Amino acid sequence: MSLLLAAALLSLLAGAALHTSLSVFLTGATAILAWLLAFGVREGLARRKQQH
Repeated sequence: MSLLLAAALLSLLAGAALHTSLSVFLTGATAILAWLLAFGVREGLARRKQQH
């Protein structure tokens, strides 16, 4: 069920991205990438802290 929901959300976002300008799309993609990188770094540091 969650895989189906993820696929539906992905298709909705991809359709919305087609209707925006390239600059808006790239700005949004950059913001999402920055958030994911910050989240990954924070989680990695938390895991390292737990192991020691």
